[in-house]
Amino acid sequence: MEDATVSPIRLLPYCHKEAERLNIILACDGAASVGQIGHAVAVRLTNSNENARMCCITAIAAEISTHVDIARRAKKLIVINGCANRCASKVLERIQVPYHHEVIISSEGVKKIPTLDFSEEDVIRISDKIAAEALGT
Repeated sequence: MEDATVSPIRLLPYCHKEAERLNIILACDGAASVGQIGHAVAVRLTNSNENARMCCITAIAAEISTHVDIARRAKKLIVINGCANRCASKVLERIQVPYHHEVIISSEGVKKIPTLDFSEEDVIRISDKIAAEALGT
């Protein structure tokens, strides 16, 4: 028989209330290996650092005022692009919001291929690098 116990969910900080103390992570989530790695890296950084919080780049691109305000007020903005198109960075540049740290997954030794599969080793390696360079951990 399976254990029917459900573990409690962990709520993230409310980024619109706490932006000034948070390192906001905006990541590509494109439909290729590098986009999926970008998303997984953002999740890993959010889960491993209480002052890091992924936020919705799509809402910022749509110019939803609450999300643009979060980006403007963030302690630091960390942008994770999947490939050399730099879509996530360009969203911020278009609305003139400066970012503190930028990573391009395809420049980190990962080939962009049309798959949703990716290596967990790449996620760990890249998230550890970002944590050391941008988060000081």
